[in-house]
Amino acid sequence: MKLISYRKEGKAHFGAVSGDGVVELTRRFAQVPDLASFLANRLLVQEARKIVETAQADYPFSSIQLEAVIPNPGKVICVGINYVAHAEEAGRKVGEFPVIFQRFAETLLPHGEPLVRPKVSEQFDFEAELAVVIGKGGAHIDPADAMDHVAGYTCFNDASVRDWQFHTHQYGMGKTFRKTGALGPWIIPASEISDYRTLVVRGILNGEQLQEGSLSELAFDIPHLISYVSKALPWNPGDILATGTPSGIGFKRKPPIFLKPGDVFEVVITEIGTLSNGVIDEA
Repeated sequence: MKLISYRKEGKAHFGAVSGDGVVELTRRFAQVPDLASFLANRLLVQEARKIVETAQADYPFSSIQLEAVIPNPGKVICVGINYVAHAEEAGRKVGEFPVIFQRFAETLLPHGEPLVRPKVSEQFDFEAELAVVIGKGGAHIDPADAMDHVAGYTCFNDASVRDWQFHTHQYGMGKTFRKTGALGPWIIPASEISDYRTLVVRGILNGEQLQEGSLSELAFDIPHLISYVSKALPWNPGDILATGTPSGIGFKRKPPIFLKPGDVFEVVITEIGTLSNGVIDEA
């Protein structure tokens, strides 16, 4: 089941992709305000799966405007240097603790909407990642219980403004430019992925594969990350955990490869799908 957030005739909805159409779930679950709240109730997700399997689409997929799958997450927690090969290309070593930084919801954009290269830099880089969507909140979560808090998975491009990232040793500024974090196109429920560690993430620029990594290669796995963050802040339904990018990023290539207007970057993850975004300059 491919769960989406979208707009139809100016109104916000959530639903599921069915073939070339969309099954609207907003009116069928009118008591639920948005997809984040919907994902918090596993019984509703199970009920929706049965509906999607039997219902006809309410309208064509081409008639909707996708939003970032969770349009306004309370937290977007990102992990740096989480693939060993990426750490090596970056000249870093994986430490005792994960490298954590944050994004803001207003940096996110959906599948199909162009990434915006900012006026202040031409060092606009790509990072293909798997993102985890939290369904069940909680604090001080034991790693053994952490996967019970996962609602599903989606694709993420943590596009980064590299020179701003390294203005200081705190590189969050390079990760918080408007319309640089692509998220989508849909969420696949965790119950439909038998083992996330078998998933493979690929980053493809203008048809050429530049990144590839298996989730089995993570230095800090998803249960560890969920548990670690939960010791500082409680997770809430709809929060996003971006798990890190594999090797092959642009600024470590010789010569470097940076995103420019007219480019198309795709994040392709097995069993999940393809997140595709063009690139434009900031107006």
